[in-house]
Amino acid sequence: MEIVETLTKNESGKIEAKWMGIYCKNKQGFNTKDYRWHIFSGGGYPSVEADEAESMYSKHQAESYYVMFNNSSAIDIVKEKPTDLNYKDVYVFPKNMAWTMAFTHEECWLGPYFAKHPNYKNLEKENEAYKLKLQQIAHAKSKGWC
Repeated sequence: MEIVETLTKNESGKIEAKWMGIYCKNKQGFNTKDYRWHIFSGGGYPSVEADEAESMYSKHQAESYYVMFNNSSAIDIVKEKPTDLNYKDVYVFPKNMAWTMAFTHEECWLGPYFAKHPNYKNLEKENEAYKLKLQQIAHAKSKGWC
């Protein structure tokens, strides 16, 4: 996982607060202080789990991703979607927060979890446009046009 940028503590705090405001609005009784993914495992926010979560995650692309570790105050930005985060408490989501993937240290028992933003359909259109752009570039390269 190549890190493009590590956000400052202040910037990371703002992103985390925004993420919590979307996915952990109803956090009462879910112990999100220890692990934010408890909101998903406890049913406080709709999500899919395990193989279904992995499948959903594999189908989504964005221009870049935030990588938020449960035990760190810094958030990293990466260009390529991380895939080898099993057994770590990590949250991956595009900058527009259309969806989130929560990897857990309890994998195979609890998690991972994939959840969609309440405004997912509109936000995901931005991410789909980027995916189309990647396909067009790949096509152009296969034809030797660039």
